[in-house]
Amino acid sequence: MARRGGFPGGMPGNMNNLMKQAQKMQKQMEENQKALEEKEFTAAAGGGAVEVTVSGKKVVTAVKLSEEVVDPDDIEMLEDLIVAATNEALRKVEEEASATMSKLTGGLGGLGGGFGF
Repeated sequence: MARRGGFPGGMPGNMNNLMKQAQKMQKQMEENQKALEEKEFTAAAGGGAVEVTVSGKKVVTAVKLSEEVVDPDDIEMLEDLIVAATNEALRKVEEEASATMSKLTGGLGGLGGGFGF
């Protein structure tokens, strides 16, 4: 006589384990996000003449300028250096976030395209 309903091999138990794993992963993701937001990332441009610090929340928290880079006749160069240092600091935030996410989701690559994190 054929069994009705359910899946062979105890699928409901496997589903519970899958849900527990998903909840654990979500908690780890939240903890990692909070840890990232508390970090600071610093980058320099112009051989260290301009230094920008950005929080993990992608907020500029500090800008340091060397006296020699402050030239009233060349404001454009200073602006470019600030932009370059800021972009590099933001790239560091993204790199850290991506590396952290890869550690968590490393085994999930075969689930039909992955997740859009």
